[in-house]
Amino acid sequence: MKQVHFLINAILCVLCLVVVVDSRTHPRDIEALQDLKRSIDSKSIRPGSCLISWDFSVDPCDHIFSANFTCGIRCDFSLAGLSRVTEISLDGAGYSGSVTNITWLLPYLHTLDLSGNSLSGSLPESLSNLIRLRRLSLSKNSFTLSIPNSLGSLPHLEELYLDDNQLSGSIPLSLNKLSHLKDFAVQQNQLSGEFPFLGSLNNLYSFDASNNNFSSFGSNPLSLPISLISFSMRNNSLKGEIMPTHFLHMQNLQVLDLSYNELAGAITGEIFHHPSLQQLNLSHNQFSSVKSPSSREQRGNIVAVDLSYNQINGLLPKFLAELPNLSALSLEHNRFTGMIPPVYALKVSTASFQRLLLGGNYLFGPIPDPLKRVEPGSATVSLVDNCLYTCPVSFFFCQGGVQKSLIQCKRWHLIPKEFSLVNQLKA
Repeated sequence: MKQVHFLINAILCVLCLVVVVDSRTHPRDIEALQDLKRSIDSKSIRPGSCLISWDFSVDPCDHIFSANFTCGIRCDFSLAGLSRVTEISLDGAGYSGSVTNITWLLPYLHTLDLSGNSLSGSLPESLSNLIRLRRLSLSKNSFTLSIPNSLGSLPHLEELYLDDNQLSGSIPLSLNKLSHLKDFAVQQNQLSGEFPFLGSLNNLYSFDASNNNFSSFGSNPLSLPISLISFSMRNNSLKGEIMPTHFLHMQNLQVLDLSYNELAGAITGEIFHHPSLQQLNLSHNQFSSVKSPSSREQRGNIVAVDLSYNQINGLLPKFLAELPNLSALSLEHNRFTGMIPPVYALKVSTASFQRLLLGGNYLFGPIPDPLKRVEPGSATVSLVDNCLYTCPVSFFFCQGGVQKSLIQCKRWHLIPKEFSLVNQLKA
């Protein structure tokens, strides 16, 4: 029996040797790898990096696990029996240079990851030659000029990461052809203009265009795909009002971040009853009011709401504290007035609630009794910088700041006579 096992193992070893000996990288793939290495500034190829091991005196795919080609590529066999390069994932070793003039004739490549380096120049139109590409990551480089239209010719692309570069112009409409695209990131660039129509990307679930210069959503209310789960345009130059029609058609949306823009007008109440929305951040804008939902039925799954640093007037909206799954609410640094509704205090006293920030407004009156019974550490609460009758530092939510002066509060014509009398007696 031992002799049989020995014979079988010997045959398998011979077969393995035959496969290795016969395995050869397609010559065009070798040329493409050589073009890539030549495009990198040799001074930026440091000892220990992937590219230092790319020695073309040997066959690349036959030496991936040797002292040569130790990292950065992956190969698979094609039907013709030759090895084809299917993945290029360079380490973020600070490589510099330009890949603009590479022809990218790698028809079997499904992953190209050059992220975390210092590559510059424009993105090459020739990327369209990567007809089987599924993942393209060029993040955290120094690419400039516009996003090439040719990227719309990658029929199998699922992930596109162009974030943290210096790209300008707009997002080309040709990208609507990427019917398999799931994740699209262009944050931290210099893109501008009207937000483009991307409604044809029916498989897109995550889109981030934060830290750019987009000015508006455009006139088409269905410019965003129905499939989106996470949408962020934080820190742009968006102006005007947001309409429910821009978002309510996205039945799977969970995260919406439009903070640090110049949006104004009213925040419609329907957005808080969105069937799947969990996180809503509209902070650091110029909103002036919050409308109550047309339906009194409290529904939706929203967990966290941030409307801080706006110009919202009026009383604190009771319906916000009545949202069934809400655990974090920030309304600080607005122009809210009136007394704190008891429903807010009751919400904080629930075990699942974590954060209530109401500082920097013009709230007056007494602190609701249920709030006084909340133990320190059970939730983060702040009532500082308001017009409350009294907010002693013995309460944890009064620590870290003081109440506005009587003059500041009177300036807004929001303080009843009783408040003035109390403060005169205190004085």
